Amino acid sequence: MSTLVLFVGVVLALSSPAQAAAVDPLKVTYKCTGGYLAAESVQLTVTAPTSVEPSKAASIKWTFPPITATKAIAAQASVTTSGGDLTVTGGTPTPLKGSGSGTVTTAVTVGQTYTPPEMTGSVNVTATTGGNLVLAPVTTASTTVLTITVAGEATTCTYVSATPTSISVPVQTGGGGGGTDDVVEYDCDLASGGGDADYPADVDIKVTMTPPTSATANADASITWAGTIQSTGDTLKAPTGFPTTSPKMFVTVKASGAGVPATATGEATLGTVTIGQAITLPTSVTVKIKPTTTGTVTLTAGDLAFGTSASSPTIKCLAPTTNLKTFTFTVGSSTGTPTTSSTPTNTTSTPKPTKTSTATVTVTPSSSTKKSKTPKAGADTGGGGEAGPDGRMFILTGTALVGAAAVGGLVMRRRNATRG
Repeated sequence: MSTLVLFVGVVLALSSPAQAAAVDPLKVTYKCTGGYLAAESVQLTVTAPTSVEPSKAASIKWTFPPITATKAIAAQASVTTSGGDLTVTGGTPTPLKGSGSGTVTTAVTVGQTYTPPEMTGSVNVTATTGGNLVLAPVTTASTTVLTITVAGEATTCTYVSATPTSISVPVQTGGGGGGTDDVVEYDCDLASGGGDADYPADVDIKVTMTPPTSATANADASITWAGTIQSTGDTLKAPTGFPTTSPKMFVTVKASGAGVPATATGEATLGTVTIGQAITLPTSVTVKIKPTTTGTVTLTAGDLAFGTSASSPTIKCLAPTTNLKTFTFTVGSSTGTPTTSSTPTNTTSTPKPTKTSTATVTVTPSSSTKKSKTPKAGADTGGGGEAGPDGRMFILTGTALVGAAAVGGLVMRRRNATRG
């Protein structure tokens, strides 16, 4: 039984499709001195896409942890972050540097923590499909590779360690019905303009689009859109006046090829929304698009909107127009009539089976036919009533014939002996 279980487990493991492995983040530790945020240990998390495309740009992100302030920071103080130098193999530039900026929304006293704005950087992929984009921290001793500037005063940081020592991002092409993803940096703002401290906001969303596995001309094709905000540093908060009753998210997809419209929009209802708190994105949004000819449809991430109306939203998030991953699907021909399943005509003559009928005939005997009866009273002869001819006659006749044959044989033997 144990052998059988092991065998089945191996078969299932070998027959299961391989899953795309996610790229683990790179955690780099720095020692920071001077300024408002001096600390012996500051660990940044470097996040890369799960895959990148050849000859295209990919976005890399550096996220800060909360850091204890060594000096009081005034509200509205400006903050800039830069550095986090990474060596790049399979892309340019090298070293790759990140940058970020923001303002302190609430005053920070000594001993309180403050989270600096995350940094982003763009790497141009030079590796070919099937290769890897490899990122590793610059480890030069005593060299400033990270700077946090608060209210014009800099905190400088040097490299200490990294786990792992590098990360590899597979290079592959996107799209094709399997559902790959793209980290898109959206520029979000209130549709009515300013008036909220949380806007404008740059929000990185990992977009996964799953095109249909099959599509035909002049029929709606369904695309599944899913988005995940990449880190806790990126938040999309509900501003004052945001609708809390049945608010919706509107997703736009840009498209080209096979006679499709330039854009298509889908919508999904948001969950519970609290003013001033982060908005949770829906798990999936269905976007329908109708190709009119055969060919290949190419999709890219489009703008997002939040509110009760796509034409008049409360929040509008604009997608970049370049360096976006493409998703594709193929459109086949359609006759406009439903396809029916039929059994093909068999041109080979098959002999018809011969029917065999079994008839049961019941014959009613005539009155003259002898019948086996048991007399009401036993016969004195013990013969069993009218049982037909007596069997003893057959026995006597047979005996007589045998005796006659024996006598005849003896006579013939004597005659032959006399002649001899």
